Amino acid sequence: MTDRGADHDPADQGPADQGPADQGPADQGPAEYEAASEGDRLAERLADVDDGLAEQRAAALRSGLEDYDLDEEDLDLLELSEEGEDGITYLPALPVIAIVGRPNVGKSALVNRILGRREAVVEDTPGVTRDRVSYKGEWLDRRFTLVDTGGWEPDAKGIDASVAAQAEVAIDLSDVVLFVVDATVGATATDEHVVRLLRKTKKPVFLVANKVDDARQEPEAAALWNLGLGEPHPVSALHGRGVADLLDEVFTVLPEVSAVAKQEVGGPRRVAILGRPNVGKSSLLNKAAGEERVVVNELAGTTRDPVDEQIELGGRIWRFVDTAGIRRRVHLQHGADFYATLRTQAALEKAEVAVVIIDVTQPISEQDVRIIDLVLESGRALVIAYNKWDLLDDDRRRYLEREIEQDLHHVAWAPRVNISARTGRHLEKLVPALEAALDSWDTRIATGKFNAFLTELTQEHPHPVRGGKQPRILFGTQASTRPPTFVLFTTGFLDPGYRRFIQRRLREIYGFVGTPIVVNMRVRERRQRS
Repeated sequence: MTDRGADHDPADQGPADQGPADQGPADQGPAEYEAASEGDRLAERLADVDDGLAEQRAAALRSGLEDYDLDEEDLDLLELSEEGEDGITYLPALPVIAIVGRPNVGKSALVNRILGRREAVVEDTPGVTRDRVSYKGEWLDRRFTLVDTGGWEPDAKGIDASVAAQAEVAIDLSDVVLFVVDATVGATATDEHVVRLLRKTKKPVFLVANKVDDARQEPEAAALWNLGLGEPHPVSALHGRGVADLLDEVFTVLPEVSAVAKQEVGGPRRVAILGRPNVGKSSLLNKAAGEERVVVNELAGTTRDPVDEQIELGGRIWRFVDTAGIRRRVHLQHGADFYATLRTQAALEKAEVAVVIIDVTQPISEQDVRIIDLVLESGRALVIAYNKWDLLDDDRRRYLEREIEQDLHHVAWAPRVNISARTGRHLEKLVPALEAALDSWDTRIATGKFNAFLTELTQEHPHPVRGGKQPRILFGTQASTRPPTFVLFTTGFLDPGYRRFIQRRLREIYGFVGTPIVVNMRVRERRQRS
């Protein structure tokens, strides 16, 4: 079987072509590899490699495998990697509505009104919004993506030029555009520039006359007919007047499936909350859910059944699973605790990312390390949450950092979040950590780029000669994602230290924050000529 926690145990036990498992920590290699990596400019050299050239080189390396004995499994693997299948379920892309206009016409206020919640920052100062920001919304049981942009100005310079460019990209990547004009000011030269830009898109455009707070101001909105975009829709983003009627009109032309947006990963991402008993798993779930969803008690082991809860955090829906605390050894447990641990392991298998909670007021224990290793073995993405941070004093903090360095060095790549589940402190920081880990977990490197990486790496740092022979890497491919799994076709067995070196360099170049990396070998001999 393939060991999914490859960073902890990178030499995967597999078919006969695999070597024995290596038990050393993944981020520590022999001194020769450590020294060799210093001063390396691998990233710069890879940036200079053209994608087309990389694919041509990979194709040449792939054709070179014809001279070697490959079995049916090898051929299936190579064919699968070319197709790029990764088993991820996708949902249809949500339709996209972009809101554009010059600065300070009330775009962000309209975003908040449409969403029904305060998401976008609103101030009287022009230019508060600078980025192209996407939000998920729902109207009459139809979900959509709403894009807020910075104010568009013609002939903008510096950061304003970047803001204008973001607005133009938002128009290109939308299905419907809401062009917001300040009805109290009327059409300006900048508005006319935006109109000329919108006419080129050939997308449905709705002219939104904002700041029409009552019927007496509607004649001001009617004056915007001369922009040539059709009927102005008078609204007041501040008071909500006319916004519902506007959305009804928009949804008559908004497609069910976006023609421009990417497909979304199916369903809420599944998060398992793990940790030894009484570290604050249930408190975290309750605080995130905003209700007492799970019983919390100082008595360790209160939770026994995994508790599923759909939670909105950071503008996204997540499915959190609170699990029973994992005690020392399954075979030392009895009754309900025994089955609770088995159910926890089953919940982990169903999850995509695990949040392992560590109580910072207690020394990091063997149990904590074993739970993290359980996540590595399952191949799930990993985030480490250090709970009860509000109770930490300076003396304990010094010891904690030393414990992390000594006991958790093999998962230094996992995002670290310091939280207080009881008070909710820094809970919002879990979202970017979860998203980064899941993005890495889903990452696929193109075969051409991966082989360019291997070529540059082995030219700079070839495998050491062992027993008078020097193993070579013939070809590499990413067999799958979730977690990223790579297969190397080689002429001989690669040292465990050299494989850890490859993993470390993969992280340095491509990130892979929060996910294990699996590197398998297939040792193949040259075909005998008849």
